[in-house]
Amino acid sequence: MAPRNNPDIEKDADAQGGGVQSVDRALQILEILAREGDAGVSEIADEMGVHKSTVSRLVGSLVNRELVRQNSERGKYQLGFGILRLATSIPGRLSVVHEAREVLEALAGEYKETVNLAVLRSNYAVNVDQAMGPSTLATYDWVGSLTPLHATSSGKVLLAALTADERSQVLKTVGLPARTPRTITNRAELEKQLLDVARNGYAVVHEEFEIGLTAVAVPIYNHMGNVIAAVSISGPAFRFTPEEHPGLIDALREAGFTISAKMGYRRR
Repeated sequence: MAPRNNPDIEKDADAQGGGVQSVDRALQILEILAREGDAGVSEIADEMGVHKSTVSRLVGSLVNRELVRQNSERGKYQLGFGILRLATSIPGRLSVVHEAREVLEALAGEYKETVNLAVLRSNYAVNVDQAMGPSTLATYDWVGSLTPLHATSSGKVLLAALTADERSQVLKTVGLPARTPRTITNRAELEKQLLDVARNGYAVVHEEFEIGLTAVAVPIYNHMGNVIAAVSISGPAFRFTPEEHPGLIDALREAGFTISAKMGYRRR
């Protein structure tokens, strides 16, 4: 526990700092309440190492803005509905394409292969953005392409995130057609692989969608922790082997988390 400061000194510090310290402390209070669920003034003051009067003053301002409310039964404070109003205004303004663009380009530049961003639409993985590596072989434009969920790395990431009922409905509609001799067309085998995808956090396909093409993909999450997209790196099978490339899969997973964080996701 940090030592409590003198409330008069704290007020002077706030005034000299133009209120920046008060803003920082108010945000600390919100973070404490988000973490704990609820807390009393004394508990908050103890954790922050400030005087109770300082916490009371800041909590009062937050209550007036409906960012914090007091639990009438326990007398403790918890986050208010004002927080919800602020939070719900964000997702609709976020574009995964816009937020991911810089990350896609960085991946393409580092690994010299094609990087795609895909989302689930009408039972297919739809590529909505692409960053091209410098290789002369990486010339195909996948943007707008509908690709089968069961035969692509992005598709498997998106499939693995669905509930069993949702997945059954999708596969009942589109089936498991073979795109190449290596395409998985057995439902039980596919389900086993999807369990691995969910557990490991990535999917790799070797020539299942197209002969000579290998790809690896990871999920992108939104602020609710739901998978909303997948980012993949693909390249010619003769030179691109993700499992044997030191650090590639880990770097791709971190890239997925970076985009997810821009979409409001908080990694636990």
